[in-house]
Amino acid sequence: MSKRDYYEVLGVAKSASEEEIKKAYRTLAMKFHPDRNPGDEEAGNKFKEAAEAYGILSDDEKKQLYDQYGHEGLQGVPMPDFNDLGSIFQGFGDIFGSLFSGGGRRGPQGGSHLGIELEITLVDAFRGCKRTIEVPRHEHCQTCDGSGAKPGSKPAKCRQCNGRGANNTRMGPFQMQTQCSACGGAGTVITDPCPSCRGRGRVKITRSVEVSIPAGIQHGQRMTLRGEGEAGDPGAPRGNLICEIHVREHDMFRRKNDDLVCQVPITYSQAALGAEVEVPSLDGPVKHTIRAGVQSDDVARLPGKGMPILGAGGRRGDLHVVLVVETPRNLSPRQEELLRELAELENKNVSAHRKGFFDKLRELFVGTEDSKEPRTK
Repeated sequence: MSKRDYYEVLGVAKSASEEEIKKAYRTLAMKFHPDRNPGDEEAGNKFKEAAEAYGILSDDEKKQLYDQYGHEGLQGVPMPDFNDLGSIFQGFGDIFGSLFSGGGRRGPQGGSHLGIELEITLVDAFRGCKRTIEVPRHEHCQTCDGSGAKPGSKPAKCRQCNGRGANNTRMGPFQMQTQCSACGGAGTVITDPCPSCRGRGRVKITRSVEVSIPAGIQHGQRMTLRGEGEAGDPGAPRGNLICEIHVREHDMFRRKNDDLVCQVPITYSQAALGAEVEVPSLDGPVKHTIRAGVQSDDVARLPGKGMPILGAGGRRGDLHVVLVVETPRNLSPRQEELLRELAELENKNVSAHRKGFFDKLRELFVGTEDSKEPRTK
C-alpha cells in the first residue's frame, strides 16, 4: 500500500512552520498514544504513521528531499524503526523523549541524498549515453578519519548529558526526553578539534561521477546513484545521488511518450499522384511510399521507428509523419503553363457535386438579397 503524504498525515500545509509541524505531531501523538488506546491496533498504526511523518518533516535535510522528490527521494535514508513503539521516541526525542525504557545516544547517522539535474539531447536519449558530472559533496576528513578530533586525541564524554546524548524532562504525567543541545545527541564533544576539518569530521570536495543513461529514458525521469551522496557518520552508509534527466527539444522531431512525430513537405504532384519520399528518422533517412490523393496534414505511421521503450527488450515506438502539401511559389514558365492547362481541365470537368455547391452558395446570397423588403412606417 502506498504511503500517505506526510503533510496530510499531520494535517498541516506544506508551508507550515517548524513549530506548527511540532504542535500537530504532539497533538496526534497524545491522541493515539498506545497507553491511551490499549489494544487498539488502528490507533497504534496512526501513532506510528504520525511519528514517521514528523521524523521526516522535522529534519531539514530529509524535509528538503521529501519536498523535492516525494517518498522516492527518501529511499535509502536511515530512519528509526517505526514498527517498534519504543524506538519511535528514540528517533526524535525533541518532542516526547522516551516514555519507554529505551532512549539515549543516537546511533551513526547515514549521509544525506543529493539532487542534480542533467540535460541531454533527444539523440542522447535515443541512443543512450554516458555523462561525467562534477558533484560537490562532503567526504570524511582523511586527517581524523571522520572523528573530528585532532589525531592522537579522542572526543570527550559530554558533561551535560553524561554521555547519554539526551536529557530527561517531566511534562505532567509524561517523562520527556530531549536531544542534548551540547553534543547534538552524540554523547561526546570535541575538545581538541582536527585542524583540517575544524572538528566537523567532514570536508567539502568536488567529485567526478559518471552517469550511464539508458536508451529510451523519458524527460523528467530520475536515476538513483547509490552511495554517491553525502558522507554519513563514521560507520554509516553514504547518501545517494538522485539525477533528474531533462531532454532538450529537437528541431525536427517531437516526442510523444515512446513515439516520435515529424513533418515532411511534399509537392502538389506527389500528393496527387503518390510517390516514394525520403523521411527523416533518428536512424537516418528511410524511404516511404505515399498513396495518391493524400491531403495536407494526413499522417503516415512508420512502426518501430520511434524511441526505444525503456525496459522492453529492444522494442520501439512508432514514427508519425505529418504530410504537408506545399504550394509552389516561384514557377518556371513551363510549370506555369502546365498548371494553367490543368486549371482549364478542372473548370471544364466540374463535377455535379461541385456544381451543386456553387449553386447553393449563389442561392444563399440571392435569397438573402430578395428577403430584404422595405419596412412600412
